[in-house]
Amino acid sequence: MRRLVYYIATTLDGFIAGPDGADPTGPNGFWPIQEDYIQHLVTEYPETLPVQARQALSVTAEGTHFDTVLEGRRSYEIGLAAGITDAYPHLRHLVFSRSLTESPDPAVELVAEDPVTIVRELKQQEGKDIWLLGGAELAGSLYAEIDTLILKVGPLTIGNGIPLFSRQAAFDPSVWTLTDHTVIKSGAVFLTYTRVTG
Repeated sequence: MRRLVYYIATTLDGFIAGPDGADPTGPNGFWPIQEDYIQHLVTEYPETLPVQARQALSVTAEGTHFDTVLEGRRSYEIGLAAGITDAYPHLRHLVFSRSLTESPDPAVELVAEDPVTIVRELKQQEGKDIWLLGGAELAGSLYAEIDTLILKVGPLTIGNGIPLFSRQAAFDPSVWTLTDHTVIKSGAVFLTYTRVTG
């Protein structure tokens, strides 16, 4: 069965973006992007690079982890503001929104239904794992459905911002097993955790 994987960059103090919700890796972002960090993404997770980065880095690798990406409206609108209607044309791209009524891109599927129902259906289909891109609200609503966490922990703190999960997520303590880790020389750490079930 396919897994839902929350693959996300986070600060040491648990934030995925600043208080304004802007892209932390964008032109005015605060995220430290070093050469070895980029190389690790290119080598291990090429399908998670947005189209403009793939083009700039001449990345054509299909990737081995994901064939589907799930995104909330606010995260999607960050790309729209930059003129990008589909940052992941190499993946099936679903955007969850009840306010967007027409997709800005024919390849991007707008979904107004309950995310949990959709994810459960996707898990039963054939294919690679499902990448939960974010943001915090969508991750919060899918908290109980997440099978794996891959945290790209950056060597920085920001004090305040948007957390990994929105405050609307249910209080539901879960135990996770560390199944892989990679330490990048410039300071980032990739941590893979699998939810303990049963």
